Amino acid sequence: MGIIGERVLRTEDPDLLTGKGTYIDNLVLPGAAHVVYVRSTVAHARIVSVDIDDARAMPGVLGVHTFADVDADGYGLVPNDHPMLPAQIRRPVLASDVVRYVGEPIVAVVAETRAQAVDAVEQVIVDYDPLPVVVDMEEAKSDQVVLFPDFGTNTVVKIPNGRDADFSACEVVIEARVVNQRLAPSPLEPRVAASRWEASDANGVRRLTHWQACQGAHSVRAPICEMYGLPTEQVRVIVPDVGGGFGAKAFNYPEDILLPWLAKKHDRPVRYTETRTESMNGLGHGRAQVQYVKLGGTRDGRLLAYSLDVVQDSGAWPRFGAFLPVLTRRMATGTYDIPSVAFTASSVLTNTVPTIAYRGAGRPEAAAAIERVVDLFAAEIGMDAAEVRRRNVIAPDRFPFKNAVGTTYDSGQYAKALDLVLDAADYTALRAEQARRRAAGDTVVLGIGVCSYVEITAASAGGEYGSVTVHEGDNGAVRATVVTGTTPYGQGHRTAWAMLAADRLGLRLDDITVLHGDTDIVPHSEVSGASRSLQLGGTNVWRAAGTVVDRARDIAARLLEADVADVVVSDGVFHVAGTPAVSVTWSQVVDNAEPEQLSAIGDFAQADGTFPSGAHVAVVEVDTETGKVVLRSLVAVDDAGRILNPLLAEGQVHGGLVQGAAQALFEEVVYDDDGNPLTGNFADYGFPSAAEFPSFVTVHLESPTPLNDLGAKGIGESGTIGATPAVQNAVVDALSHLGVRHVDLPCTPQRVWSAIRAAR
Repeated sequence: MGIIGERVLRTEDPDLLTGKGTYIDNLVLPGAAHVVYVRSTVAHARIVSVDIDDARAMPGVLGVHTFADVDADGYGLVPNDHPMLPAQIRRPVLASDVVRYVGEPIVAVVAETRAQAVDAVEQVIVDYDPLPVVVDMEEAKSDQVVLFPDFGTNTVVKIPNGRDADFSACEVVIEARVVNQRLAPSPLEPRVAASRWEASDANGVRRLTHWQACQGAHSVRAPICEMYGLPTEQVRVIVPDVGGGFGAKAFNYPEDILLPWLAKKHDRPVRYTETRTESMNGLGHGRAQVQYVKLGGTRDGRLLAYSLDVVQDSGAWPRFGAFLPVLTRRMATGTYDIPSVAFTASSVLTNTVPTIAYRGAGRPEAAAAIERVVDLFAAEIGMDAAEVRRRNVIAPDRFPFKNAVGTTYDSGQYAKALDLVLDAADYTALRAEQARRRAAGDTVVLGIGVCSYVEITAASAGGEYGSVTVHEGDNGAVRATVVTGTTPYGQGHRTAWAMLAADRLGLRLDDITVLHGDTDIVPHSEVSGASRSLQLGGTNVWRAAGTVVDRARDIAARLLEADVADVVVSDGVFHVAGTPAVSVTWSQVVDNAEPEQLSAIGDFAQADGTFPSGAHVAVVEVDTETGKVVLRSLVAVDDAGRILNPLLAEGQVHGGLVQGAAQALFEEVVYDDDGNPLTGNFADYGFPSAAEFPSFVTVHLESPTPLNDLGAKGIGESGTIGATPAVQNAVVDALSHLGVRHVDLPCTPQRVWSAIRAAR
């Protein structure tokens, strides 16, 4: 059928747009009770006492539970996210003796209705003995306030310097402190989960069914089994439609993992849905790095040495976010051939929400650091920032290329991407317009920002489950069922995997059913994140479909009395190449197949990650009297290897561009000195709408990877990696003639106005 590369409309959208999607919050669970949590109102304190008597007496309340109740049953501690996290720091499922951030759950209230649970929560009285608070990550590194005295330090992960960078031959050396601010992932669907214990089977065993809006059913099942000591076959996890994840839903949270215990305690289903404020102050945050950068080179624009020292804010409990600098290190040099590089990092604890992976997870931070300092270097030597990039990007004939920290890039066309984006943006005309407006003394000034980026996707490599079965459908027509380990939360997997199967099998998209997100259907799966789904899960769907069609061709060849090498499939029939008049239908093949003959599982595992790349140009207008920044245009050239469906790819790019530009201009989680969150809802947090952005210009460039059958790299995070530094660079460029050298993220009117006044 040849639909690979076609702009196929998303098949999942009609249901989602007409309210037929299945989300956990509208899932019918007869008899389900509602769970609401009492949360800490202080950032750091000893819990002196918890008075729950009045709450227990409230109408509709079924139970009020503290850590002591859960611990008495042996389930007090949450499994760690990562085996390399400090074993001495284990998080209780409910705060026991000390609270360490505002929003930390202390008490679980179970009631007949959510309203009754909320009313009861208001009656719980927690007596606190305040402790010193540390919010600033650099202050936390000094250990003047230690969150876990028995551990002795706030530093939970440290990446030492493997070697020093050699700046001895550099004619120019630039140093800067770059802030990559803390962000809230803000999926429109917050955390939602439910648990139910089924009736006993013939052996007296009760099975747990757990629903969770997450990024992988098996990755949720594993810690549930670990915490409760259950065999995997006793736990079924179902992931229905998910309203956004962005990395934050790749992990379990205490509020989710406690539900099986509560359901058993009350012998009825329980469900939990957080509010927006609970999400802002509980769902894992992202980014949160302070970076000390140093870049050296020659006055003719050659980059020779680079060092990057990172302080990573891990929040109050060490989670996956503590390891983000590992990915920052891998991508430290970006698209540039810099021969001498050094990297160090420290991940520290603060009295804030724990950090996790957020769209890009460590790679946007790397791009932000190198792209900001390249602009600073260009300004210092008086060379156009685009030209400095052109002189230092890795040449296409050097792939596979190993950078100075040991990361091997698979393929890329970095100079071509830069040329394409400059041409698409009409860079020369923009510079001319900028010069005219400056000469005229305009108070609204123009800025042009350039970014050249590369990132790693499917960083952990490996595989992902994918199977294809061709069978007779309910109405007698032939259908194919794809079972995938990947979990969609907006990417369009249903469409993409159906395209892959239809292309190989010669069936219509409407003949393909895609199943996912159920541990009773999918034998195993990984977390869907790091833009890994197409290259790993998609490749295995492709391989499985290929195996099935090869077996079908054997059957068809026998029926046609032809050599199997001469048999082709197209438009749902098999025939000898060149003689389509005599053919065998899929129905005939199915009728003549042995059981399981037309079912196969993909056997692909990728050896390493792939490296999407690209270049972005942002154009901003800045009002020098108010500091207001307006994003006028954003042009993106993104190279994700071979593109399966340009429409899906553009959707991912557009979403990433919005999030990347939003980080540059609007979004920031803010705490006061006492650890109180000041951005607990969308009225206070800079959450942008479509009105804040122009239409984007996207250009495709394809450098297929040799690492998988499809030649595909990831696309889901590229926008967040390239857009942020492009927009930030544009803001600084707009003000450079006024003496402004740098503006920290986000480039809010207040920060921009202050930078202008300081320069004057």
